[in-house]
Amino acid sequence: MIFENRLNNIKIGGVLLKEQGADNEAGYILLKPEDSVVVLPEGGRVGQVLSGTGIVLKEDIPAGHKAAAKSIRKGTDVIKYGFAMGRASQDIAAGAMVHVHNVESSLSAEWELDWNPSETSFQEPSGPVPVFSGYARKQGAPGIRNELWIIPMVGCVNDYVKFLAEAYSLPPWIERIRVLSHPYGCSQLGEDLDRTAAVLEGLARNPCAAGVVLVGLGCENLQRVFMETRLSDLRKARFFSLQEVDDDREQLYSYLDELAEDAPKERTPFPLSEVTVGVKCGGSDGFSGLSANPLVGEAADMICGWGGRVVATEIPEMFGAEHVIASRISDRDVFTAFKDTIGWFRHYYDSHNQPVYENPSPGNKEGGITTLEEKSLGAVNKCGSSPVNDVLSMGAQARRRGVSVLFGPGNDLISTSAMAASGAQIILFTTGRGNPYATVVPTVKISSNTNLFQRKPGWIDFDAGPLLSGADRKDAARSLIAFMTGIASGRQTRNEENRIGEIAIFRDGVTL
Repeated sequence: MIFENRLNNIKIGGVLLKEQGADNEAGYILLKPEDSVVVLPEGGRVGQVLSGTGIVLKEDIPAGHKAAAKSIRKGTDVIKYGFAMGRASQDIAAGAMVHVHNVESSLSAEWELDWNPSETSFQEPSGPVPVFSGYARKQGAPGIRNELWIIPMVGCVNDYVKFLAEAYSLPPWIERIRVLSHPYGCSQLGEDLDRTAAVLEGLARNPCAAGVVLVGLGCENLQRVFMETRLSDLRKARFFSLQEVDDDREQLYSYLDELAEDAPKERTPFPLSEVTVGVKCGGSDGFSGLSANPLVGEAADMICGWGGRVVATEIPEMFGAEHVIASRISDRDVFTAFKDTIGWFRHYYDSHNQPVYENPSPGNKEGGITTLEEKSLGAVNKCGSSPVNDVLSMGAQARRRGVSVLFGPGNDLISTSAMAASGAQIILFTTGRGNPYATVVPTVKISSNTNLFQRKPGWIDFDAGPLLSGADRKDAARSLIAFMTGIASGRQTRNEENRIGEIAIFRDGVTL
């Protein structure tokens, strides 16, 4: 049931917020009428009443955590977002705290995914597509940064090429030089080596790089000729191996000079729909699925409505919410690829003797997330509601309008790097606990709560916290789109100001 309140309800895109009433009342958020739990945005004290309901809190409940909105019998589903977020491991009285002590995951090794597509369409664009000022590329999408990237083909050259790059004098139209360090490229075989090559290839194609130099040693598994073949069509790429040249510095600098001279020297206008956007959550809390993730989903729908592309990954953080994504797939081949991708990661857990529900993290639990299903149901909100039109392997480029699901784990470093390797130029990264990490493309940190935004101004770019107090989600999304347009036009994110930008690559193979 929906609890009636003597105060007005505030709609937040389908979320009902009950305002804080008298001192003996606790405000709460009811996400769906059928939910058996509510979220307390400011927490509650034992003896307080859930506003307007008559339900008395049985214990103190921290901010962002859940209370039972009705009695829940042991063994029955606990409902949040309108779906089962787990099952009660004991009887739960109305007003009791609902968390890991009385709820367990319903996920198991046995799994099936049915295809029940619903009619999903792109939202009508809300106004004209915004225009950003970017760099025209001779191949592919326009860039939002004009950088030179040095990509090691093997980890043992990382620091040496950093040493060489530090002394290189950048021309004024090149914004930055980056070395994309990683520990791989040697002592790898088969699919593992192929995946490393695919990610490095995808990063080389990212439009944020005006030019790339791929540097090898010469004796590694990932031979230069292999990468030259994969990138034979990419005119902004150069290659060499350190063991094969006499003057390392001269060779590197001559390539950088050549690429810099060929790069555009001024920004020109482009529609924002030309920018591929990645969506990601990390360091989540009990508010992430209520504020920051739905906000990013709203912005993603706007991008897709204008004809743009959105990339989503973190496959293990779709466990328990796969049906939400699958219902937005209209093509059987895309559904099959999606199901296979989910199945691969479930088998990956099983092959390492780990349960599929080995998540959420300790920080997630402390922030109010109880089970993987709850985390997943909140996480998929950041994908919006637009059609899911493609499933990508690592390094494959996002080319179709709408949402593309990308193979990759939930790990923050690997998933953001994988999205950059699939062409994402901006990552919208939501967080409730805080996280300073960023990959090599602008990574916009969006706080789920205002307290984090105020505590970590050097980390966080945008605050979704006002949604918890009744701010309109569409208005907030328009503000986020305007912020993204500024980032695409050259405004630096916090992580860029902090000179942060790293990559990580997924591996699942032997080390020689």
